[in-house]
Amino acid sequence: MKLLRVGTAGAERPALLDGDGTLRDLSGVVADIDGALLADAAALDRIRAAAEAGELPALDADWVRIGPPIGRIGKVVCIGLNYHDHARETGAEPPAEPVVFLKAADTVVGPNDPVLIPRGSVKTDWEVELAIVIGRTARYLETDENALAHVAGYTIAHDVSEREFQIERGGTWDKGKNCETFNPLGPWLVTADEVPDPQNLSLRLWVNGELRQDGTTAEQIFPVAEVVRYVSRFMTLYPGDVINTGTPAGVAMGQPEPKPYLRSGDVVELEIDGLGRQRQQLKEA
Repeated sequence: MKLLRVGTAGAERPALLDGDGTLRDLSGVVADIDGALLADAAALDRIRAAAEAGELPALDADWVRIGPPIGRIGKVVCIGLNYHDHARETGAEPPAEPVVFLKAADTVVGPNDPVLIPRGSVKTDWEVELAIVIGRTARYLETDENALAHVAGYTIAHDVSEREFQIERGGTWDKGKNCETFNPLGPWLVTADEVPDPQNLSLRLWVNGELRQDGTTAEQIFPVAEVVRYVSRFMTLYPGDVINTGTPAGVAMGQPEPKPYLRSGDVVELEIDGLGRQRQQLKEA
């Protein structure tokens, strides 16, 4: 299934994109797309049954805002330097273990919402990423098979980063990762049954129509199952939590000087096979 949330910010309603590409209203079946729903197999079955029976009313997709596909996210866990090609372009050694950091859940916005350039920023960068959405409480997982059984589905994350704040201003990466609007998410939560191999997905990102990133999850240093298993050793993952799994080569930081960092007015578009497409315009904060 392709689940999403539509409507004005803070007042989104649950929806489903059916096999014909028609947007369907789920508000008569479930209250929201969130961790509580993802952990409730019976509720997910009700959605499937209603969709198959043709009971869901259509929505006008042309006039509705798409919000983040998950409501009430507890935490956003991020994996840094997780692609061999990205490590090469930045001159970094591939890490021996996953690099883990957190983004605040309030950085999450809809997939087509504006992204704000922080005041004083000169190095705002793009990063297309596969995002994992957790469906079952996960702690101390021991096998890759068990780890994948805790995944509800996948979506697209834009892990926007301010490189000066991240690298040159002291401390951890937090200052460059947690600026307002720095995690567009969506458009859809695609349930795990529709993504048989998360290590065989192409990721692409354009800036002002120019292709900047064109990678594949096959380049991940730590694949999806290992990431979930590893993170569960250090923190409990709850239904509705999100894990951003890193970005392939092609970020601005890896380009020759002068590096083409984002500016107000730029348009970024990104997509992952089967997971949809995002589009954001950059604006001043």
